[in-house]
Amino acid sequence: MNEVISPAKIPHIGFVSLGCPKALTDSELILTRLSAEGYQTSKTFAGADLVIVNTCGFIDDAVQESLDTIGEALAENGRVIVTGCLGAKAGADGTGNLVRQMHPSVLAVTGPHATQEVMDAVHLNLPKPHDPFVDLVPNAFGIAGIKLTPRHYAYLKISEGCNHRCTFCIIPSMRGDLVSRPIGEVLSEAQALFAGGVKELLVISQDTSAYGVDVKYRTGFWNGKPVKTRMLELVQALGEIAKEYGAWVRLHYVYPYPSVDEVLPLMATGLVLPYLDVPLQHSHPDVLRRMKRPASGEKNLERILRWREICPQIVIRSTFIAGFPGETEEEFEHLLDFMREAQIDRAGCFAYSAVAGAAANELPGMLPLELREERRSRFMAVAEEVSAAKLRQRVGATMQVLVDSAPGMGKKGGIGRSYADAPEIDGVVRLLPPEKISKTLKTGEFTRARIVGTQGHDLVGLPV
Repeated sequence: MNEVISPAKIPHIGFVSLGCPKALTDSELILTRLSAEGYQTSKTFAGADLVIVNTCGFIDDAVQESLDTIGEALAENGRVIVTGCLGAKAGADGTGNLVRQMHPSVLAVTGPHATQEVMDAVHLNLPKPHDPFVDLVPNAFGIAGIKLTPRHYAYLKISEGCNHRCTFCIIPSMRGDLVSRPIGEVLSEAQALFAGGVKELLVISQDTSAYGVDVKYRTGFWNGKPVKTRMLELVQALGEIAKEYGAWVRLHYVYPYPSVDEVLPLMATGLVLPYLDVPLQHSHPDVLRRMKRPASGEKNLERILRWREICPQIVIRSTFIAGFPGETEEEFEHLLDFMREAQIDRAGCFAYSAVAGAAANELPGMLPLELREERRSRFMAVAEEVSAAKLRQRVGATMQVLVDSAPGMGKKGGIGRSYADAPEIDGVVRLLPPEKISKTLKTGEFTRARIVGTQGHDLVGLPV
């Protein structure tokens, strides 16, 4: 629990707001957040622990006024955070950042409408005082709040809603179109979770690959540095934060767009787990068109094969629908052939169900329930055959395992998961009692295990 800060320890911040009324409202929001967290304002630069300058960059006179004010704050205080329109302005030669070029000693620079990024920079350079609204909440992870998952893993939602109109889905009618969270806010939550002991962060959304599309990949800020609101930059940043804590980052709901190819090198180098949850739903182009899915089966297969070239250790999980309206036996066989060729490591399958409000209910060719269920069973038989063969290939390997359960310090064994296993939906690693008396297992920590066998969808491992 954080120490309650006495009045003598309360940090003071100097604040200057320049420019138009829009900048003024940004300043008001920042000051409100600072006050809510227990910071106090200083009437002088010299009497502050640091200074924030909200700048204007519209006309030359405003630019000069902002640069002069930053210089004055640096001279009198030395610890300055810059935000506002001038913070987003390029240098005189069209490259870099004008503020950084003119005043390289500033602590951080952000653009306008960047409240969270400013707060991140303040927290980094002047730790916040005790916050009774967050810090005293039992079992919370600071700004990340309370989690219902075990303390060693957590879900991180990066966006809400979806821009697709798949005919079997009613999520857009309930949750609306895609709305991406500000990247600084997402990274701050991730930082709080890792700092609180989370060892595995599971990135979720309705469409992770589309992160930032709605805001045209707008540049946000994290720790005073510009970061694009885009999947690649988000995953890169999450991986870098996770590396500081020796933690995992796992990606879910990743549509197979070409842009995803850029993330594979991050998996190949170990920055994030080589694991993708890709909701493919089917393989046949005609079925995918009736579903109004955003990609064709042939391209999906090519993409998966390309991913395996870049990152041979990648594990792919997916979900499929059998018995979609109008699905012919030939189209279904196409799906089975796809499964065998694509070698999907983990697969789930649903027999098509007529969800109230889904457009697919009006499509011709609704199949009898018995046939839908029969195809689901046939699909799962193939999927399990592929998965079992993949599992057998791991026998003899030594893998890092995150321990989910280890009664009695694991003296009688325990349950864990490798990078190939997402919680709740994939298999587990059944850990045998360690051979060494000194070897113990602890829930929420990593161990190394030599894979000695398989058991259904699971691996059997001996802690080493």
